[in-house]
Parts: sequence; C-alpha cells; structure tokens
Amino acid sequence: MKKVASIVMASVLALALSACGAAKSGEDSNAQSASGSGAAKYTFGTDATYPPFEFQKDGKYVGIDIDLMNAIAAEEGFEVEIKPMDFKGIIPAITANQLDGAIAGISITDERKKVVDFSEPYYQAGLSLIVNEANNDIKSPQDLKGKTIAIKKGTSGANLADEYAKTYGATVKYFDDSPSMYQEVANKNADATLEDFPVVSYKIAIDPNSKLKIVGDRLNGDFYGIAVAKGDTELQKKINDGLKKLQANGEYDKIVEKYLGTVAK
Repeated sequence: MKKVASIVMASVLALALSACGAAKSGEDSNAQSASGSGAAKYTFGTDATYPPFEFQKDGKYVGIDIDLMNAIAAEEGFEVEIKPMDFKGIIPAITANQLDGAIAGISITDERKKVVDFSEPYYQAGLSLIVNEANNDIKSPQDLKGKTIAIKKGTSGANLADEYAKTYGATVKYFDDSPSMYQEVANKNADATLEDFPVVSYKIAIDPNSKLKIVGDRLNGDFYGIAVAKGDTELQKKINDGLKKLQANGEYDKIVEKYLGTVAK
C-alpha cells in the first residue's frame, strides 16, 4: 500500500509541476524566460548600417543604441537579443509580434505613434541636407528644384524628401540602406540626400574619402525613441526606468561620448 501511495503522490506532484510550468509559460506572451536565469528576454530589432548608433565591428554589433539597450537591460534585470534587419521592416515586425521592440535611431513621429509606443526621447538628432563636396549650387532645400534626392526607405528623411518633391519638383530615388544613398551622391548620380546630423557628421569625420558635405542648418529637431508594441506598458516602463537611471548616474553620457567624442546636447 505504501508503494501504491507513493506512486500516486508522485503522479500528483508531476501533474502539479506540469500545470505550474504551463501557467508560467503563458504569463508573458512577449518576453521569453532566459535559459537558466529566470530573467525575461526580449528581442529588439535594429538597423546595423547606421553608425554611430548601430553598426558591425569585428563581428559584433556596437554603437550608441546597442550599448544603450544593453545597459538598460542590465539596469532593469532583463536580457535582450539584438536582431539586425532593414530599417523599413522594423516597425511592421513589431506590429506583427515578431519583435518586442526596436532601437534603431527611430524618430518619434505622430504617424509612428499610431502603431507603436515609444520610450521617453533619448537623443535629439535633426535632419541635415548633404551634397557632393564639389557641389556649390545647393545650399538650402529651396535649391532642390528639379534636382534628384537619394534617400533611405521608411525614414523620416524619406518623408521630408517626399515633401520637397511636391514643393520644389525634386525627384526622389529610394534605397534600402544608408551606404547606398551616400554613394549615389558621392558618385554624382543624385544631387543630395537627407540624413540625421550626428550620423552623417560621424561618417564624414571618419571617412576622408566620403566626398560629402553638410550644407545649411538642421532642417528639424527630431527626437529618437525606443519603440515597443502598442500597449506594452510593462516593457515601456522598464525601458524608461532604465534610461532615467543611466542618465542620472552618468552612464548615458559615457556611451554617447564613446562614439561621438562629446556628450548629448
């Protein structure tokens, strides 16, 4: 009888543990439990062709955004997996539940806020007008009449380029990545491009053969934010809390200064 009772108790215990495990796996449909750690694990999309915010170096993904996301995760006790992809596919991947969030130099816009939620702003970028270094004819958007603008798909720069096309009769050529649009201007196949000021400043500073130059003042004052799925207030709060701590303890400024040589303005 004792043996039978032991078998019954073992069976009941096994069923109970199985039920607990099933309940736990359904507690959070977005975050996965990190193997062996018990910490939540989130997948974040990025565009790894966007230095100094995200790029590949020595086989690793680095940059302001990558370091910042890892620091926030460490501060808030969760794990993060970085998934590189084309910028234009990032927000659709969040809305399709293929990503938990994204950090990719994403400007906070009213249009994007309709489909995803954002963290508090973490960097003020602003778009600049860029031309070939030999071009002295284009000094402002008004000079784009009849000109060709190279632009990366899905960006705030693309939206502004479309406006310039309507206002000044410019032609817009679309590309999947920043290097391709830069090259189009460097090769004089396009007259200008639009890019976030810190990004193009970094490129020109580290690449003396870029054949590019910035003209005029910043065209706007876009702020970057970290995107999460619409309504995911839990992950949004973790990110905002971590960001606030990093800004307060000086780690945020250290990350920015590491790549730009100066703290965020």
